[in-house]
Amino acid sequence: MQQEWRKSKRSSASGPECVEIALNGAGAAVRDSKNRGAGALSFGSTQWWRFVEVAKRGRYDER
Repeated sequence: MQQEWRKSKRSSASGPECVEIALNGAGAAVRDSKNRGAGALSFGSTQWWRFVEVAKRGRYDER
């Protein structure tokens, strides 16, 4: 099955720090949108949703 990759709506076409995610039944995969051939990191469902939860609270915001 082909994964459906998507990039953040906040990413710009010329921005250097773009990532794409693909959700699947087991969790999520993350890859560099500017170097798609380099592969992807895979995360289990629990890991991925914990990351999303913490990110929404601003834990990874630039300071």
